[in-house]
Amino acid sequence: MTADQLAALSDTLFTISVGLYSLAVVASCAQLAFGRRPLRAQELVGAGAPAGPVAPAPAADPALDADPAPVRRWGQAAMALTGLGALTHAGVLVTRGMATGRLPWGNMYEFATAVVLIAVVAFLVLALRSPGLRHAAVFVLAPVVVSLVAIGLFLYAEAGPLVAALRSSWLAVHVTTAILGFGVFFVSGIASVLYLVRSRYEARGGDASGLAARLPTAAALDRVAHRTAVFGFPVWTFAVIAGAIWAESAWGRFWGWDPKETWAFIAWVVYAAYLHARTTAGWRGRPAAWVNVVGLAVMVFNLLYVNMVSTGLHSYGGLS
Repeated sequence: MTADQLAALSDTLFTISVGLYSLAVVASCAQLAFGRRPLRAQELVGAGAPAGPVAPAPAADPALDADPAPVRRWGQAAMALTGLGALTHAGVLVTRGMATGRLPWGNMYEFATAVVLIAVVAFLVLALRSPGLRHAAVFVLAPVVVSLVAIGLFLYAEAGPLVAALRSSWLAVHVTTAILGFGVFFVSGIASVLYLVRSRYEARGGDASGLAARLPTAAALDRVAHRTAVFGFPVWTFAVIAGAIWAESAWGRFWGWDPKETWAFIAWVVYAAYLHARTTAGWRGRPAAWVNVVGLAVMVFNLLYVNMVSTGLHSYGGLS
């Protein structure tokens, strides 16, 4: 296939991915609407008391824990569609890379597409390890669909060679780790948002028929948020360090406090604060979760605003 054909195939796979994720959202909504209470936190992520000031989850009733067969099929369909979507999503980047003869994250379109793919893969890994987390699939996949639609509408760039500023071996190191860290933090932040909803429900002894009752327990969501942040933090740390080394090799200085560097450092500080708060008495539970949500907001701001308005080597805005 020619480069133009590969680029066209990449665009087609992007559209197919959005369609598959959208179908997965529909199936996830059906599972959430008709499913029953998810498994206990101990069965999802291992034994342990709920983290934070929330009431213990009620003892599991086998009749409630087991979804009816039709509902299980909706959940299985959602996971199958998500997995298939992840494959076509990966194909978007593979064919884009083949068309351009370079790593497929040389502009904001490719960078953001890769970030969303990492988030999807991270969720799939978690859902396969802890089936009860599949009840939260719609809250991950719906932002994925919205993000991809926005990426396609506002960030799309024609396949082409790298601009001169990005022709460096540090692109593979710095940008790859930034993508991995951002994608994992995306899942961590959503888990904290759901934890805040579920913990409030548990503290108030909410109605068993409510939407929050069908979410994984607060303890499970808190553990997911913490463990993904623990994984993502050293990756993001390395990305910041690699970016500084790249800046030194290109500009002769490690740090210049341009908007990209500044907000990357702010994100690092926020996630360091979250990990510290998560283990500090008085900050466990909801206060720490709010810090993690702030971290997600900083990362999104970094992606949507700073990357598109800043200029220079660290900016993806305007690159094609």
